[in-house]
Amino acid sequence: MKITLSQVLDTKGRKVWTVSPRNSAYEALELMAEKDVGALVVVEQDKVVGMFSERDYARKLVLKGKSSRETTVAQVMASPVCYVLPWTSLTECMSLMTNKHVRHLPVLEDDKLIGIVTIGDVVKAIISEQESVIHELKSYVDEALKNRT
Repeated sequence: MKITLSQVLDTKGRKVWTVSPRNSAYEALELMAEKDVGALVVVEQDKVVGMFSERDYARKLVLKGKSSRETTVAQVMASPVCYVLPWTSLTECMSLMTNKHVRHLPVLEDDKLIGIVTIGDVVKAIISEQESVIHELKSYVDEALKNRT
């Protein structure tokens, strides 16, 4: 059975925390801390325009000596956004995350944000999928051995 991102979202939930590009980086960090997430989707007029992550904060603010209270999300967000569709396979998602060096991917359907997947979500789903295949193979082998005797 091939698990799609839609199935991952059905399991984990579709709640996504978003921020405006006009918010300060500090406000975005406060929301990330409050919601215990590592990234926020940046949305303007119902359109995904960027991603703001802990990595953006560390590399584009802290290391450059900028103030998070005076820097807007728009100034440091990652854009354009890598995203996936609900029917994207786990393998495709993992490949995109690896090749683009991202840990969070918004899930869009008809250009509307319907969820977000993290590298942790993808790894957990892949492990679950592999455990299911192992269980099926073990059952098959056990049945074949039982029928031999």
